[in-house]
Amino acid sequence: MGLLYSLLVGAVAGWLAGKLMRGGGFGVLLNIILGIIGGVVAGWLFKELNIDWFNSINSILADILKGAIGASVVLFVASLFKK
Repeated sequence: MGLLYSLLVGAVAGWLAGKLMRGGGFGVLLNIILGIIGGVVAGWLFKELNIDWFNSINSILADILKGAIGASVVLFVASLFKK
């Protein structure tokens, strides 16, 4: 169930990040992967920035939002190398 949850949240977060970054999407499969990686990146980033309130929220919406923020950061970094 944990893998299915991660795939679902990653898919939505990757799609949302692709929409936020306007053309930064790389297709469905890669957006899912970026969403999952984005969740990990966001977890690390929020911990480093001492944003504890966001990590304390335990819901699917918070996970999607956190994954989308992290995936947006990953997409931004990837766009720097794409040029």
